[in-house]
Amino acid sequence: MKNLLNFTKKAAAVVIGLACFAQAAHADALADIKARKKVLVAIDLGAPPFGMTNAKLEPQGSDVETARALAKDLGVELEIVQVTGPNRIPFLMTGKADMVIASFSITPERQKVVAFSQPYGASQFVVGAPKSENIKSLNDLVGKRVAVVRGNMQDTLLTPIAPKGTTIVRFDDDATVTAAIVSGQVDAFCTPNSLVNAVAKQNPSKHIEPKVVIKDIPYAIGIRKNEPALEKWLNDWISVNLKNGKLAGIYQQWVGSPMPDLSQFAAK
Repeated sequence: MKNLLNFTKKAAAVVIGLACFAQAAHADALADIKARKKVLVAIDLGAPPFGMTNAKLEPQGSDVETARALAKDLGVELEIVQVTGPNRIPFLMTGKADMVIASFSITPERQKVVAFSQPYGASQFVVGAPKSENIKSLNDLVGKRVAVVRGNMQDTLLTPIAPKGTTIVRFDDDATVTAAIVSGQVDAFCTPNSLVNAVAKQNPSKHIEPKVVIKDIPYAIGIRKNEPALEKWLNDWISVNLKNGKLAGIYQQWVGSPMPDLSQFAAK
């Protein structure tokens, strides 16, 4: 009986060891992408000008163009995996996407779960509202209904600093936030300045404008942790395309303003 017990323990140890070895020895994500000849990129197509669709329902926007350029240089086909703000990380972690290119802001909370490339752009988060709304500071949000994407960057930035008496209204994605501000369901919304400008351009009669600047936040490509080969490739690719101006050109084309100075986010 004792010998049988010892054998069972040894067998279990071998199984655990083999499982750990198999996990350590599995092909890395970069190799998987190249072998598949296709990269699965999670993009939020409800967040103009980063991701959206045109009249023919074709994907477009700065993140879409960035993903297309990346796939071309990687030598593989691009498959866009449509996501919303809240499900970007679940889609990445469950393998439905190889990476996230969706104005994915770098935060300490997200860094606990996913790995980020170096920044390839930055968003200035603001409170936007119709011109008729008298909002000049955060204190003017008292008594106002302000829309954010639930659990997204605008939620985590605004909620802790909103004055008492502000009603934070949470929606599932940028598309429903946009619909809420355009329809008058809310008084204001917290979002990147680029989205405020896009909404204003698409709905000129609403006279929507940025009111209060909250913070500049860099965004990057998100991948699963422990993928050093893919992370290095992405960082090298971003460095080259920041230097040659390709990423700045994509930003300018879609956002309508110059690329922010990303050196402010360099590691000290």
